Amino acid sequence: MQAFDSTPRERTGRVFQFALFITSVAWVLAAQGLAARAASGISMAFDMGAERYLLSALFFVFLLWVGFSLLQAISLGSATAREVLGLPRRATSRREWAVGAAIGWGAVAVAVLPMALAGALHVRFWTGFRSYELAIINLLTLAAAALAEEVAFRGFPFRRLIEAIGPVKATIVMAFLFGAMHLLNPDATWISTLITMLAGVLLSIAWLRTRGLWLPWGLHFGWNASMGVLFGLPVSGLVTFSTVVQTRAIGREWLTGGDYGPEAALLTGVVLVVAMAVLVRATRDYAWHYTYEAPVPGGYPMEAKPPAVHAAMEEQARPGGLVQILPAPSGPPPTDETK
Repeated sequence: MQAFDSTPRERTGRVFQFALFITSVAWVLAAQGLAARAASGISMAFDMGAERYLLSALFFVFLLWVGFSLLQAISLGSATAREVLGLPRRATSRREWAVGAAIGWGAVAVAVLPMALAGALHVRFWTGFRSYELAIINLLTLAAAALAEEVAFRGFPFRRLIEAIGPVKATIVMAFLFGAMHLLNPDATWISTLITMLAGVLLSIAWLRTRGLWLPWGLHFGWNASMGVLFGLPVSGLVTFSTVVQTRAIGREWLTGGDYGPEAALLTGVVLVVAMAVLVRATRDYAWHYTYEAPVPGGYPMEAKPPAVHAAMEEQARPGGLVQILPAPSGPPPTDETK
């Protein structure tokens, strides 16, 4: 990342970037409300109750793209939709997404395993046709919602905040906002908020290691889909995503997370810390390829003239000009008859 000095020009640039961050966060809040209202109206008008959250997530992504594109064009210059959303076109995009999804799935599996071993999980299955239809809708919803949250918290606002205060402080601020947003979810607790903040740090590290949202999007989706669809547990207090598999956790809240789900269990916090180490290890090649910056040479050229004595000595030692010696003409000298 670039150095943060204290020159007036740099301070002005950082203030400008921070102003863009504040503006973009305000747009995130406005876009979220607009998307929810639009999805609610359409779902009621066309009897699309099952698709309501999917519509809301899609509208949210669209509105974020519109708002961030305008901010980008006004302040920093035009950019493609992929650049604005933080999804650059690259050869490793699918692999990054898959690596993120695998880490998310693995982290949830490790967090849920102690509950299963303790006998705290009571599972039932709904195998009707409608359950599979809803499962597909829920997977699409979780994919769109994960993308929307990543664009909002690890996209344009996060990049502007990094330019303003640096990556470490920006990660802390965005993790705090990420946790605060989930306080509005049902049955949220202070433990669930802290764990959500840890998840925000994990997702920010995923962006910092790849400079793109492919990996954090996959990680976010893998986490939520495994939690809600695969294991049938609440996702941040929401139980609407459990269809085929429906699980109820009974036991101490420090182990199960209570009605909020495993994201309020203390063990999940430990799992997230371990997941950070796994993520850093798994992204070594990506970090080298996408974050390496060639060193910029410092200083300025120095061309000192030699002392006068040395210049005089060099002049004296300079060789003289070359003289071309032509060969003498051969044959007898010309006579009067040949003239």
